[in-house]
Amino acid sequence: MICLGNICRSPLAEGLMRSKLNFTKFTVDSAGTSGGHKGEAPDKRSIAVARKYGLDISQQRSRKLLQEDFDKFDYLYVMDGSNYNDVTSMARNEEERNKVIKILDEAFPGENLDVPDPYYGGSQGFENVYRMLDRATDVIAKKLDS
Repeated sequence: MICLGNICRSPLAEGLMRSKLNFTKFTVDSAGTSGGHKGEAPDKRSIAVARKYGLDISQQRSRKLLQEDFDKFDYLYVMDGSNYNDVTSMARNEEERNKVIKILDEAFPGENLDVPDPYYGGSQGFENVYRMLDRATDVIAKKLDS
C-alpha cells in the first residue's frame, strides 16, 4: 500500500488489508514514495478513524518505498496517479510495472479514480478515505482469498 508520505492513506489501507487477510498466508505493508516522514507514526486522524472501526494502526511507522519491494511483493497498490507514476518509474522491467495498481481500480474498474490525500482537510476527509479503502480492500481480499 503506497501513498506519498505513508502517514495518512497507505497506513489505513495496510490496516484494513491486514484485518481482511490471513496473516499466515499474506504479507501486507505500506510505504511512501517521498520518505519525508520516515519513522513517524500515522497521522493522528488516520489513527482515530481506524480506531473508530476497530483497527489499531498506531504502531505502524512510515518508511520509504524501496527497490526491493518489487521483489518482495506481488502487488504494489498506489493511492493516486502521481504515486502510480512515481512507482512505475522505479520499475526495472514490464513485469514490475505490472505489479503497480491504483487501489480504487479494484473497486471501480475503468474509472481511474484517485484516493484523495486528506492531510490538509478535516476529519471528514479521513472518514471518506477510510470508506473508499474499505471498499477497495474488500474486493482485493476476496480476489486474493479465492
